[in-house]
Amino acid sequence: MSADVNASSDLYALTEEHRAIRSAVRELCDAKVAPYAAAVDEEARFPREAATALQAADFHAPHVPEEFGGAGADALATVLVIEEVARACVSSSLIPAVNKLGSLPLQIAGSQELKAKYLGALARGEGGFSYCLSEPDAGSDAMAMKTRAVRDGDHWVLNGTKRWITNAGESEYYTVIAVTDPEKRSKGISAFVVEKSDEGVSFGAPEKKLGIKGSPTREVYLDNVRIPADRMIGAEGTGFETAMKTLDHTRVTIAAQAVGVAQGALDYALGYAQERQQFGKDIADFQGLQFMLADMGMKVEAARQMTYAAAGRSERGDADLTFFGAAAKCFASDVAMEVTVNAVQVLGGYGFTRDYPVERMMRDAKITQIYEGTNQVQRIVMARQLLAGVQSHL
Repeated sequence: MSADVNASSDLYALTEEHRAIRSAVRELCDAKVAPYAAAVDEEARFPREAATALQAADFHAPHVPEEFGGAGADALATVLVIEEVARACVSSSLIPAVNKLGSLPLQIAGSQELKAKYLGALARGEGGFSYCLSEPDAGSDAMAMKTRAVRDGDHWVLNGTKRWITNAGESEYYTVIAVTDPEKRSKGISAFVVEKSDEGVSFGAPEKKLGIKGSPTREVYLDNVRIPADRMIGAEGTGFETAMKTLDHTRVTIAAQAVGVAQGALDYALGYAQERQQFGKDIADFQGLQFMLADMGMKVEAARQMTYAAAGRSERGDADLTFFGAAAKCFASDVAMEVTVNAVQVLGGYGFTRDYPVERMMRDAKITQIYEGTNQVQRIVMARQLLAGVQSHL
């Protein structure tokens, strides 16, 4: 082994800039996000305090490139932001996560004019960006969508219903995936930017959910919504491909949410175990509990490393991103569910009450196994990639 290899002390470590970002976001979240997390959940209200704080610090959509007025954060920096916000409040972490999900199709395939207009508005804080893919009869089977876009001169007219749309009603802008040629299956699907203010756009009542209660989930109704033709994202018929490419990247942000909430639950469980006394000593002194805490810490760290490795592939656009995005999302969300359930167990009866945050964290963690593709779908994606030989090693 060469001396040059041994001389590197920064091998496989976050850069100083990435560590500074983590520190800054954690400080902000401890002061301006965490104190409101319980109330946001209890009242099922949008986290205004977090939204204001994130926007003021330019963490609301850190992925937007500098040329459009954004912070220009790379994929790993964006993951760090989302992870740290989720550690304090998963509902609040959906602000930067969904802003990336909704606007990434523009970055991938939009015209320069479309990017300048809408990414610029997002960076300036003029409105959030949501992603409209799922429908009442088209969840995992996205190609079964029925929302139609019909050309009419210099415009497109959209009709349909989108379901499970995160931050619907709060966001000003929506990437809508719609059928433009039903005969062509996936090649007959296109992507568009729709504005909340467009005539014919309306929203259903907020869903009553198990978790992430501070992030509204509504149906989006498109009733003869007439938009200029230049609001199409990319060429006609490329919308499904763009939608799938987007998910390859943004599944990494769901993994980051999962790591964040798991870390938050672990942190709380560790503190509690060192303060709670039974049989005359701290419960942290009991080996059975130590083994549980050790497994929690080990799995959180494994999920974190997989997520960061996937973020690197997202930034580079590696050929095996599809595998790594699915793997990170699937593994980290399964870990988040296990760790939050065990955190509740560490707290015993107290963990089962809303007076302590681990109960909320457990409920919030569940959605990470479901949205942006269920973990069953992720396993299908991974298997296909493995069978096609599209996987590399670090």
